[in-house]
Amino acid sequence: MQIEIDGYNIHYNIKGDGKKSVIILQGWGTKSEIYEVVVNALCDRYRVISLDLPGFGSSTEPREAWGVDDYKNFVVKFAKALDTDSAVLIGHSFGGRIIIKLAAEKNPALNIEKIVLIDSAGIVNPKSFKTKLKIARYKVLKKLAGLKIANFFFGQAIEEWKKRQGSDDYRNASPIMKQCLVKAVNENLKGLLPEIDRETLLIWGDKDTATPLSDGKAMEKLIPGAGLAVIPGTGHFSFLENPELFKKIINAFL
Repeated sequence: MQIEIDGYNIHYNIKGDGKKSVIILQGWGTKSEIYEVVVNALCDRYRVISLDLPGFGSSTEPREAWGVDDYKNFVVKFAKALDTDSAVLIGHSFGGRIIIKLAAEKNPALNIEKIVLIDSAGIVNPKSFKTKLKIARYKVLKKLAGLKIANFFFGQAIEEWKKRQGSDDYRNASPIMKQCLVKAVNENLKGLLPEIDRETLLIWGDKDTATPLSDGKAMEKLIPGAGLAVIPGTGHFSFLENPELFKKIINAFL
């Protein structure tokens, strides 16, 4: 299905006809279809809404670089466009950032019933000395790569070097989405976590290297009344890697 919001064509799906709604907010660079496991676990008793956020899947990308606040405001508009004033919010990775922003507001524009954060992003950990050294080296090389004489003699090598820089998400993103990603990953939401006053379930893979389990444990401590469920042997897509255990955990919570 498609809906137009602020001039953006947004791809979405609704499954189930329960009286209460669930909105699933995706991880960075994913398509809504990969969350079928989550949808099918809940659609027998909920109206489950999944969507491609602007710049993801089949939806139009932002006309300018969006930060997490822009995505938060968009989600509110999207929910209202579907006559949804109240919902359980489920967020994976980047989707968790959006939910943290929404839930930390004093008077949220969307009534949040419960929250499920799956391998959520949002905490920016202090950089190690090794990481700082790597960043400093990258900045020096980037400056050298911008010199005309360097491009004249080593143009092809420089282009190949540029292609290898950054995470897979960054390398695979369009120019606008690269800017959106940089805005998102550099914003530390740790200070907002104590402001969340909704019942919250954290689901984490103990082998997650993108958002490590230590982030989940920190969120459990900082979000009042939050509970953490760990799925052993799984990584950043814990819900896909062990769908049966995931279903049992989320159904017990909801």
